Amino acid sequence: MLCKNVTRTALALVAPLLVGAAIAAPVNDLPGGPGVNQMDLQAPVTRIATDIQNLHYGLMIVCLVIFVLVFGVMFYSILKHRKSLGAKPANFHESVGVEIAWTIVPFIIVTVMGFAATKTVVAEKDTSNADLTIKATGYQWKWGYDYLKGEGEGISFLATLDTAQREMSDAGAPQGDNYLLKVDNPVVVPVNKKVRVITTANDVIHAWMVPAFGVKQDAIPGFVRDTWFKAEKVGDYYGQCAELCGKEHAYMPIHVRVVSTEDYSKWVDGKKKEIAAKADDPGKVWEQAALIARGEKVYTANCAVCHKPDGKGAGPIKPLDGSPKVLDADKTVQVHVLLNGQNNGAMPSWKQLSDTEIAAVVTYTKNSWSNKTGQTVQPAEVVAARKQP
Repeated sequence: MLCKNVTRTALALVAPLLVGAAIAAPVNDLPGGPGVNQMDLQAPVTRIATDIQNLHYGLMIVCLVIFVLVFGVMFYSILKHRKSLGAKPANFHESVGVEIAWTIVPFIIVTVMGFAATKTVVAEKDTSNADLTIKATGYQWKWGYDYLKGEGEGISFLATLDTAQREMSDAGAPQGDNYLLKVDNPVVVPVNKKVRVITTANDVIHAWMVPAFGVKQDAIPGFVRDTWFKAEKVGDYYGQCAELCGKEHAYMPIHVRVVSTEDYSKWVDGKKKEIAAKADDPGKVWEQAALIARGEKVYTANCAVCHKPDGKGAGPIKPLDGSPKVLDADKTVQVHVLLNGQNNGAMPSWKQLSDTEIAAVVTYTKNSWSNKTGQTVQPAEVVAARKQP
């Protein structure tokens, strides 16, 4: 009886693991992204990425040859001239030829390696004659993109981790080959066009990295850096922030979609129409209900990841539910927090949001959960707050 009970208990413990393993979706290589058990660099789709890969292989071969030669001679000497074989130690001192050889040969090797590396690094920094210029701004924790020059000039948007991906992460149930790499607004660029990427940051140091392009450039607050790529193949390519930028570091991926020239023109036309349709008149007077509905969407997309959907916050993140600044009779107090940030960047500035979006999210938080202030913030009040020092 005891044996049967033990067997049943063991099966009860193991069964869920077996079922979970059986229903778990298989993970495959992600084209343009990481592969399963990947041991090598991602397949390059730019000339620079190809040069980096060739440089990597070349230097590895040089290092391997040196390793084999040096350790081969060392182990041969140890085994061939050991005492058990009756070897007698030689008595000699210095050799001008050997001294010259082990100085000149490493110098030549290092010079050749340095020349190859320098050639690639210099090419990486040549951002001249770009067909398209895009500014990538790092935020905690998303990317903002502004098309500054070339076809698509004037287009701006934020790229945030897809909400379904975050929900899977919170539930501990990863699914799909693009897990934690899917965004709501991918960057779109034309194939075979030189794209200059200007990087900066709004709060802490981030890094814009797409391995298939051979691109990794730090985005530093108060500084402007740049890099470039010229994708030679249509497709979707993925990367991530490569600097430890805070607790949500794992949730700010990069997705670049490379399309044909014709499809890019169509995307630009559609994106500009979309932006024009969403453009709000900052002078418009909104009803409170409409602002709250709009603010809920802004909050879910930008604020809920830290302050939580219920406004309770977590750990060092202060709650908005019952917050003195949210409940303050002076409506501009909270508006200034969103515009300027606070706590040395722990709460970043959200100036990149439109006047209507800031007015909407402030109105939403002032009238949600236990916050029943009845206050409404209009876009014009945000416009006025922006002008204040």
